[in-house]
Amino acid sequence: MGKRIISQNRGKGTPTYRAPSHRYKADLRHLNFTETVKAKVIDIEHDPARNAPIAKVLLPDGSKRYIIATEGMGTGDIVEAGENVSLKPGNITYLKNIPEGTPICNIESMPGDGGKFVRASGTFALIVSHEEKRSLVQMPSGVLKWFNPMCRAMIGVVAGGGRTDKPFVKAGKKFYRCRSKATKWPRVRGVAMNAVDHPFGGGKHQHTGKPKTVSRNAPPGRKVGSIAARRTGAKR
Repeated sequence: MGKRIISQNRGKGTPTYRAPSHRYKADLRHLNFTETVKAKVIDIEHDPARNAPIAKVLLPDGSKRYIIATEGMGTGDIVEAGENVSLKPGNITYLKNIPEGTPICNIESMPGDGGKFVRASGTFALIVSHEEKRSLVQMPSGVLKWFNPMCRAMIGVVAGGGRTDKPFVKAGKKFYRCRSKATKWPRVRGVAMNAVDHPFGGGKHQHTGKPKTVSRNAPPGRKVGSIAARRTGAKR
């Protein structure tokens, strides 16, 4: 009998695959407002939960919150959240109030959920058009998506856009980076393994040796390749 494949070990939930949520700083949500709220940026910090820097802000009532930092934001800046705010990077308002062509980030999926889309470092979306009951936004992928105009968004581009420009150079640095994110690295191909380690392993040369398509009802140790595929090959 063969060994457990990687996906089976991952499903068991060992520390190798478990996200280090005990080190995460905060759940980043938009500042709640019924009228215009002004907050002062007191620090820019790193959060192990994400690849973009976060900003610690001081609210008028003395409480402190974390928000996503945008390009150009620094300590001492004032960010505003409300119905009528300027188009300054870091300010938060409803989509219906943002003119076409404005770069935005941290967009809500539903009004009041705190922000779900466009939160990675260096990303931004663009307002394309407005209608009475919906707003059209171009996502970083180029896809056009409709949103409720009462969804909130942050003006500007998420900070940390040059993060991927610096190469890792050494495999060891890539290993430690992946370990901090609970990602197993390096990733070995199934055909490069022994027969005991993977259904595609073994043989005098590297080949799968069996169909890559597999039934949805197959046992966990066999579910590799194209799982329950409706079709395979190039689409014509």
